[in-house]
Amino acid sequence: MRSNQNFFSNSKELPIDKFLENVLYNKKGYYSSNLPFGAKGDFITSPGISDLFSEMIGVWIISTWQSLGEPKNFNIIELGPGDGSLTKILLRTFRKFSTFNKSANIFLYEKSNKLKNLQKKNINSSKVKWIKDFNNLKKGPVIFFGNEFFDAIPIKQFLHKDGVFLEKYLFLNKKYKIEEFFKKASAKDILELKKYKSLEDIKFIEFPKKGLQELNKIVNKILKLRGGLLLIDYGYLISKNKNTLQSVLKHKKNKLFDNLGKADITSLVNFDLLREHLIKKKLKVKNIVSQKFFLERMGIIKRANILSKKMSFKEQTNLYLRLKRLLDKRLMGKLFKVIFAYKFHKDNFIGFK
Repeated sequence: MRSNQNFFSNSKELPIDKFLENVLYNKKGYYSSNLPFGAKGDFITSPGISDLFSEMIGVWIISTWQSLGEPKNFNIIELGPGDGSLTKILLRTFRKFSTFNKSANIFLYEKSNKLKNLQKKNINSSKVKWIKDFNNLKKGPVIFFGNEFFDAIPIKQFLHKDGVFLEKYLFLNKKYKIEEFFKKASAKDILELKKYKSLEDIKFIEFPKKGLQELNKIVNKILKLRGGLLLIDYGYLISKNKNTLQSVLKHKKNKLFDNLGKADITSLVNFDLLREHLIKKKLKVKNIVSQKFFLERMGIIKRANILSKKMSFKEQTNLYLRLKRLLDKRLMGKLFKVIFAYKFHKDNFIGFK
């Protein structure tokens, strides 16, 4: 258990978000030393389940470009691109639309060098550039897209009782085991929490402070250049009074503090809070919809039916089983939500009505 020391940065105690930041992103952290995707990894995301998912995102991006007036300079930024599967299919889709393809500039926003190398190997295209910030985006409009991006950003956790806010911290005991405790939250954090109506009556608060900081960088670019942000993630619409942190190892649930640095840790996304924050930042927000609703509106079933006509029975079975995983309400269809925030004078963006 001494290995737990690696994630405390020579500190005796850490708030849970800083601890998770170390576990996931420092030199010995999960995303710095593992390749988590696919059957041999720890989890699989929608682009890995079916190319149809990525195709629908490609169609949505092209439609959005048209809604924005078919600009000759159009920036697309994928946030946390995983193994590069989605962008690989986007490139294939975009090549079918020559005018759009000439206009499109594609950027991948990735922190992990290990994942960046994997993405470069899988994508292998001079049309794609990797970025660590958004400073060089000078001309717009711009579309940011993230699939399972927000859930991987560490969150803070607070108790709110009788007007008092306490923040969760972690420390290592003498046996190098991790224990939890609460102490009074900082005045700055309390002030921030009180700004959100969606958190007013919540006793156990999960607050994505780091996530909202990332979001603000994105929002600033959208406000300056026009465009929008499309996020797809698993989460909930009404704030919950519970701990949603979860760990996965080899596609199975893992105890939260076991196998640190070797297992993924995420939390459910509070979409109600996201919407409130984005509106506060002066963006318009479309109605939040389920992944099932969005993909069906984008024509994923019709596309599957067309493809299936040229397939063997075995290939058809595989196609529709994968489609079911994306759309079934008991699987990803309902749990995954889609939110689109934007700055533009028109509202005719497909997939949300």
